[in-house]
Amino acid sequence: MEEIETLWKEVRELSLGDSGRVDRLECPPTPLQFLRDFVCQNKPCIISNATLHWPALSSWTHDSYLTGALSSADVSLHLTPHGQADALIPLDGSLCFSSAHVQRMPFPEALSLITNNESPSKLVAYAQQQNNCFLSEYSALAADCDPHIPWASEALGCLPDAVNMWIGNHLSTTSFHKDHYENLYAVVTGQKHFLLLPPTDVHRMYIRMYPAAQYSYSHETGEFTLELEKPDRYVPWCSVDPYPSPEDRDKQLSNFPLYFDGPKPFSCTLNPGDILYLPSMWFHHVRQSPDSRGRTIAVNYWYDMQFDIKYAYFNFLQSIHCLSIKTPTLPVTVHEDLDSDA
Repeated sequence: MEEIETLWKEVRELSLGDSGRVDRLECPPTPLQFLRDFVCQNKPCIISNATLHWPALSSWTHDSYLTGALSSADVSLHLTPHGQADALIPLDGSLCFSSAHVQRMPFPEALSLITNNESPSKLVAYAQQQNNCFLSEYSALAADCDPHIPWASEALGCLPDAVNMWIGNHLSTTSFHKDHYENLYAVVTGQKHFLLLPPTDVHRMYIRMYPAAQYSYSHETGEFTLELEKPDRYVPWCSVDPYPSPEDRDKQLSNFPLYFDGPKPFSCTLNPGDILYLPSMWFHHVRQSPDSRGRTIAVNYWYDMQFDIKYAYFNFLQSIHCLSIKTPTLPVTVHEDLDSDA
């Protein structure tokens, strides 16, 4: 365990710094600078003033523009009772990995549900479909943003594998997870608040296997039900809640000391016009603050990561047993990787 803690310290001393702040550039980098200083080092950065030329930064502040452009579009809306989809939720005395109820509906209706926090009993709506949804469900808005990030595309040697749209309110959160993508995340309205941990800190996430469960929502009763998937499926997921409730705080601190007693995570807030470069395999937790109309809107670009020697090193590190982590016996079953987003 001492060797792993030394790794956490050294990666900060040699590359990332120990201030907990993410480097901020005041203008987009050259492709060479981006590749050399950030991609090759697997190091995040924020680029200010990166999307000021996008029409979206002005147009999307008006609900009338969005509902007009998408008046005939059906979109996928993710519904939960609390704003936590792809998250750990108690069920029958233990935790499960819960997925949202997904419903297709006209965009104007979806936007109304997102921004109306007084909507039917304990319903939180979040447009977070992923799967290249910006170019499919929201294609009428595609001209308002760049189709790709030119300096990133040149540095990475490819175009994005997917471009996604995110529309949520202050109740929508994303629990700690990682992605196998180089992520360029652009905020258009509102703010996004990120906590970040490098891949070297994988043991601090207490990744364990949790049974998968699915929310169902009844429009007749306005109630949710949460049921385990059949056949059984187990998902490896991060156990740490970095913002525990007062009644749960002591338990979280006791169960996950490597997180709460270790180096503080990197934190940053993205404003309209900002792009966050989130390197592949970095763990991230996301919250958001809405604009005056009650919504936060972002677009992100997923570029395929290189499955190179860094990926091999990460898998080797993750395979090392950490004596300070008590992990329950895991069921033997087919499971999926630790991927989602914000």
